[in-house]
Amino acid sequence: MTKTVKVNHETQILKLATLSRLLLLTLTILWRALLSPYDTSASLNPDCLADPVPPQHSRNNPISSAIENGVVWDSVYFVRIAQCGYEYEQSFAFLPLLPLCIRLLSHTVLAPLVSVFGYRAVLALSGYVVSNVAFLLAAVYFYRLSVMILKDPEAALRASILFCFNPASIFYSSIYSESLYALFSVGGLYYLMSGANNIAVICLAVSSCARSNGVVNAGYFCFQTMYWAYDALFVKKRGYLAMQILICGALRCVCIFIPFIAFQVYGYHYLCLGRSPEEMRPWCRARIPLLYNYIQSHYW
Repeated sequence: MTKTVKVNHETQILKLATLSRLLLLTLTILWRALLSPYDTSASLNPDCLADPVPPQHSRNNPISSAIENGVVWDSVYFVRIAQCGYEYEQSFAFLPLLPLCIRLLSHTVLAPLVSVFGYRAVLALSGYVVSNVAFLLAAVYFYRLSVMILKDPEAALRASILFCFNPASIFYSSIYSESLYALFSVGGLYYLMSGANNIAVICLAVSSCARSNGVVNAGYFCFQTMYWAYDALFVKKRGYLAMQILICGALRCVCIFIPFIAFQVYGYHYLCLGRSPEEMRPWCRARIPLLYNYIQSHYW
């Protein structure tokens, strides 16, 4: 595959991914104008517990209202966490990567818009920007990874087009964590296939900051480690090399698990420590106090 063909295909993918986002935005605006939303949670927006008077919080104009009215379903949680932090137990079902990106963007690049549209509208706008930009980059990595696996640039191009226009595409443009997860998981697999294992570890570890199933990506390194260790031990007859491979692979897997585990530790520290036995939640007293499992079974 020539470099020119690859660049042309990636440019085409970026254009089609952008077109798919604009088409989806147009359809969303059209349907919201024609039909009443099923979920009306966008209007439920009490002040933060720690900061009862957020700066420039109110809606200032019709554009602000339109942006905020799109904050529904899980988007409510992500925007709320970006604005107020983790206040309630159920909010810990949503991992921190997307709220952190929203907060960072709203306090830097989009900060001047706060005085125009209001703080919450800018938070929501930041969420849309993060999700859609992440999707564009994920589409490019998807194409690169497809080329490596399929060994056919044209088939990879068709697969990438289907990715851009897939039926679940709405989740990649909403304030959901799917786009960030796709970016870092697919990007991590691309670097893993390219032999850049350290970059792959970083990407896959970041993916576990976006969604809990990011920890499953450690399985790729488990497979790679077992394959290399078998080759070193039984083919090359080098036991010391096999041991090195096993230790290195285990450390890489641990790195992918660390962000999710650290988040569970933070939840335990925030919700359990310093509480009387009567105030402690049931999961706090478990042998392995795993907050995420309890939240999923209790609230969802």
